[in-house]
Parts: sequence; C-alpha cells; structure tokens
Amino acid sequence: MIKRCKRLFQLVGALVAAAALFVLYLTVTEYRPEERTLAAVSDTAPGQAFSGPQVRIMSWNTGYAGLGSQADFFMDGGTMVNPPSQEDVLHNMEAIARHLRETPADFYLMQELDRSSSRTDRVDQAAYYEEQTGLPWAYGPNYRCFFVPYPWPPLGGMDSGVATFSSYEPAKDPIRVSLPCPFSWPERIANMKRCVLVNTYDLEGTQKKLVVVNLHLEAYDDGEGKIAQTRKLFELLEGEYEKGNYVIAGGDFNQTLPGSLERYPYQGGDLWQPGTLEQDILPEGWQFAYDPSVPTCRSLDRPYDGSQAHQFYVLDGFLLSPNVQPILVETQDLGFVNSDHNPVILEARLLP
Repeated sequence: MIKRCKRLFQLVGALVAAAALFVLYLTVTEYRPEERTLAAVSDTAPGQAFSGPQVRIMSWNTGYAGLGSQADFFMDGGTMVNPPSQEDVLHNMEAIARHLRETPADFYLMQELDRSSSRTDRVDQAAYYEEQTGLPWAYGPNYRCFFVPYPWPPLGGMDSGVATFSSYEPAKDPIRVSLPCPFSWPERIANMKRCVLVNTYDLEGTQKKLVVVNLHLEAYDDGEGKIAQTRKLFELLEGEYEKGNYVIAGGDFNQTLPGSLERYPYQGGDLWQPGTLEQDILPEGWQFAYDPSVPTCRSLDRPYDGSQAHQFYVLDGFLLSPNVQPILVETQDLGFVNSDHNPVILEARLLP
C-alpha cells in the first residue's frame, strides 16, 4: 500500500513537473511583437501604381475557411474546436478564392487567415489565395503560438492573422502595428496579440497618400480590451490624417456598428455578445461606412440552417477620414456558406 501511494505521488509529481515545464516553454517562446514591425510580404512584387481618385475595397473575415455553414465554435456556445473536416476547409477555400476572382476591387482586406495552423492542416492560405487570384499580399500575424493547449481537443499550433491583397505597389513597406493585449499571464501566453496592418500608397499628382488599414479587434475580453484597442486605432488613423493623407480602415470591429442592434437585437442566453460602437465616439468629420441591410456575421453557437432563427450581427465595415466620401457600401449576402462572415464592399472617392 505504501509503495502504491509512493508511486502515485511520483506520477503526480512528474505530471506537475511536465506541466510546469510546458508552461515555462510557452512563456519563453511567447510571441511578443514590437509596437511596429515590418509585415511579411509575398515574393511577387506588385506591378502598378494606384492613381485614384476612386477606390474600391473588399473586407472579409474568412474565418480561416473553417467556419462555414456546418461549423459551430466552442467560444460562442458551440461544441467544435476545429473545423468539421479538412475537406470542408479546402472546399471553403476554393469558394472564397472564386468569389475573390469574381469580385473586382483595388484592395482586399482579409481577416482570420491561417498561414501555418494545426486547425487548417498547416496550409498557407495567403499563398493559396495569391496563386488563385494573382494578387500579392502583406500579412500581419495576430495569433502565433507553438501549441495552444486548450480546450479539448486542443487548438494546437497557430499562425493566423490579417492580410491585404492588391496589385498596387505600396509607397513604403507595409507595417504591422500592435494593439493593446487585454490578457495577463498565464492566459496571455497562448492568446491572440491583435494588430492592424497598414499599407500606404502614392497618389499621382499629389503629395498626399492613401493609407489602407486592415483591422480585427478583440472579441473575447471583458470589454476593456476593445476600448483600448479602439482608442489606439483612432490615434493611428488621426495621425495619418493630420499628415494630409486619405485614410480608410476596414475589417472586423467585433463590435456592433451604430444602429445595427435595432435591426438585429441581441437574443440573450449564452450567445456571444459584442460591444457597441456609437457614431459620437468618432473625431469630427470621420464616419463609419457599413450596410445594415444584411448581417455581416452570424453566431457560432450552432451550425447554420439558413433560417432567420439565428443571432446575427453587423460587425464588419469601414472607418473613413473626412476627405474620403463613400459612394457605395454593400454587404454581399453569401448565406454564410463558406464563412461565418459576409464580405463588405466599399466604393469611395478621395476628395481634392
């Protein structure tokens, strides 16, 4: 009996020691980006200069091609950790690439794009979409971890982020700008490190530049993180506008855009509830550009059956500086077949 207890204590001690070493390893190897770093870029060089004065941009959270209609997600009240199957991921990637080819735009802002993640079988989605569209890309990682050990089955290795695709040549190297991380140790070490991706383009006939910002703000914090990240975003955008530039920020705000709760009210229960953005938080002359007539996102508490008995949100859109005039904003209703988000199109004019 004494020997059995001793062996049990030894086993427990070994397991505790192994867990401690694993946490130590994750802590030592934690992704800790500087505030500003050069973004990764594709090997293909963009071949043309942007002229304006009109610009057309698509923003689309593609859900790493793993959150199509068959998927739910454990963080939103569902049960799935990883996509239903790798066949499902490949099918969604093919459909996403096809829609990109069929939808002309000057810039494509994509969020939740995997480059080397266990959940998508380490497929480099940036390289895949470039191959399918011929468009070079810049990439800013916001989730890098050797191994995410939770939940069960665990998420595993992660390399995921935001990417901007365009055939236009930037005026300078694209920049990844870190946003405040709301999590503390040890939760922080295997969590997301959010960022924005900044691409800057020359404009013919003027010293002004077009600054295109790709964003994906915090989703699963207590609300303070989103507030801090939104504040940092506004500081960056205002700084660029004060230089005389045209500024367009687009992506997934993970907050309901002004007035959209009236159309898609929160249904309560255990459903994920985002924060809320209001028009009066914007600096003078700035404006949100979005289309509330179609939801941009669905809840992932269960697979999507195409009915209206789901929680919908308007989380995706654009933020425009005072010298950018929106002409058209349209959410493309793709029925959440290949992603839990719909793409949003902006057409805008750069004012003289």
